[in-house]
Amino acid sequence: MGTRTTLKDVARAAGVHVSTASRALDPNTRHPVAKELADHVRRVSADLGYQPNAEAYSLRTRRTRMVGVVIPDITDPVYALILRGLEEGLLPKRFVSIVASLDGDFSREADVIALMRSRNVDGLILGSVEREDDVVSKLLDQGVPMVTLGRRVEDERVSSVISDHAAGIRQALGHLVGIGHRAIGHIAGPQSLSTGAERRAAFVRECGALGLDVREDAIVPAAAYSIDEGRRCARELATRRTGVTAVVCANDRLAVGAIAAFRDFGLECPGDISVTGYNDMPMVDLLSPALTTVRAPLVDIGRRAAELLLDLIAAPEPERQPRHVVLPVELVVRGSTRALAGR
Repeated sequence: MGTRTTLKDVARAAGVHVSTASRALDPNTRHPVAKELADHVRRVSADLGYQPNAEAYSLRTRRTRMVGVVIPDITDPVYALILRGLEEGLLPKRFVSIVASLDGDFSREADVIALMRSRNVDGLILGSVEREDDVVSKLLDQGVPMVTLGRRVEDERVSSVISDHAAGIRQALGHLVGIGHRAIGHIAGPQSLSTGAERRAAFVRECGALGLDVREDAIVPAAAYSIDEGRRCARELATRRTGVTAVVCANDRLAVGAIAAFRDFGLECPGDISVTGYNDMPMVDLLSPALTTVRAPLVDIGRRAAELLLDLIAAPEPERQPRHVVLPVELVVRGSTRALAGR
């Protein structure tokens, strides 16, 4: 086995001091080094096959360049795009992520986070949080840098990156009203989650703004963001005989389940009932009918969450200030919505 190339070897070959070589090779400290010199050091480093010693870096800085990421369900296609965004934000700064999925079991959150902290992660990105989350508040009190992603907690001290729920629901409702629908139902997300609660509140608020009657029996909350729950909620909505001609669903998986369940009741989408989703998860454009949905910037959500967390990690604890980023959304109209017959 050959001898490992060291930072000293790189510095010697590049004709610079070791500290200069170190700064030039680290994206976080490269800015004081002239670009031409930094490029030269990186070329020499690549030629020599130099790999930074993570263990030595950790001992020197008390950082591991590892970030813990907890997501609610790895089978949900939206997280493939969110994780891609996370990597786009982390890798250029030479950070890597450890990803864990709760598989829909929120009770596992505390144990998963404890395991990640035992690996000395520098911070946490949490996509699994509930609105009231004691675990997160305790971590914040302990000085752990963290950002919630896609969802947020009631504790305003915890930084977050979300999409604009209110604007998304407003656009979906505006589209349905614009094509003649007045009796519109809502399959809401779990009310323990900020996405479920905020989208439901937006639905009620925007219905009022549009002059629509808000019937409580036309709002059915799901217990989880799943296709099965979409089916259950749609069945419940259909058996209540509310007369709705369109349904706004709190996410795409709920919408997919709802369309299937309505079909079982003899209601074809969009001929008999129009359905909208939220997120624009991969492949909903290939469904029959293709799903009209609110497109959330999933890759951007992941990237911004990574950038926010790295800023928190870099700042001394007393100087860390929470930031709350709300990213714009857009409605994508496809085949699952149609003008009301006779309009």
